[in-house]
Amino acid sequence: MRAKTILLLLFVVSFGAATLLVLRALPRKENSGTEATAQTEVLVATAPLGAGTLLRAEDVGWRVITGPADPEQFTRPSGLALNLKPELDEESRAAVYGAALRVDVPRGEPLLRREIVKPGAREFLNVVLAPGARAIAIPVATSGAGTGLLHPGDRVDVMLTQTFKGDQTPLTHRSVGETVVQNLRVLAIDSLDVKQTNASNDVGRAVTLEVMPEQAEKINVAIELGKLSLVLRGTDAKREALVGAADPLTTLSTAIKPTWASDVSPALTAATAPPPDIPTARAPIRVMRGNQTEELQSH
Repeated sequence: MRAKTILLLLFVVSFGAATLLVLRALPRKENSGTEATAQTEVLVATAPLGAGTLLRAEDVGWRVITGPADPEQFTRPSGLALNLKPELDEESRAAVYGAALRVDVPRGEPLLRREIVKPGAREFLNVVLAPGARAIAIPVATSGAGTGLLHPGDRVDVMLTQTFKGDQTPLTHRSVGETVVQNLRVLAIDSLDVKQTNASNDVGRAVTLEVMPEQAEKINVAIELGKLSLVLRGTDAKREALVGAADPLTTLSTAIKPTWASDVSPALTAATAPPPDIPTARAPIRVMRGNQTEELQSH
C-alpha cells in the first residue's frame, strides 16, 4: 500500500510540474511573437526625396516597425533568416534601385510599391524627366569608360575623343579630347545580352541621359565626330538640396579647354621640332696693306 501511495504522489507532483511548465511557456510564446513582430524592417527614405528622383543605394535604409508591414512596403527577413542568408538584404534593396518616385517621400517614411516606377515601364520617362528635359541614348564603348561604375541617378560628363588623319595635320594635333556636355543625369543603362561572334569586336552599351534640347544637339554631332565616353561626377549634396536633384541644369557648364596629343605626350613636340642650328666656322678675312697681310676673324 505504501508503494502505491508513493507512486501516486510522484505522479501528482510530475503532473503539477508539467502543468506549471506549460503555463509558463504560454506567455513566452506570446513574447516571442511580439519580438518577431518588433524585428520586422521596412525600406525607408534616408533623406527627403522629391518626385522624379532615381533611387540609389544611399537614398534608402531599413527601419524597425512594431506592427505588421503593409503589403505595399518593401521588407526584409530578420533574425536567423537574415543571418543564414545575408544576400537577402541586397536583394530587397535592389528591388528599388534605379526606380523613379511618383510622389515626394519625406525622410524616414516607408517606400511603397505603388509610389515607384521601374525602368522599362511605359510611364517611366514621363515620371522621371524634369519639365522641358529630353531623354537621349548614347553608345558607350566597353573599352572606354566602363558602364559598370555607373548607376541610374548618377551625374556624368560626356567626353569626345577625335583622331585626325592626313599629312597636312601636325603629329601634335592628330588626337584631341574634349568635354562636350557636363553634369547630366543618368536615367537608365541597357541590359542587352549581346553575344560577340568576334573576340576583337568592341561592343558597347547604351546609356540614357537626361538633357535639354541644345545638349542633345551637341551630343548627336559628337557621335558623328568620334568616340564618346562618360566621366562620373561626385555628388554635391548641398547644391542638390538647394536646386533639386531632378533639374538637369543644376549647374552651368564651365568651358574646359581641349587636350591635344602634345599636351599628353611632350615627346611628340620634341619629335616634330626642327633640328637645332649648328654654327659653321667662317673663313678668315684677309686685309692687305701694302706689303703686309693681316687676317681678321669674321663674327
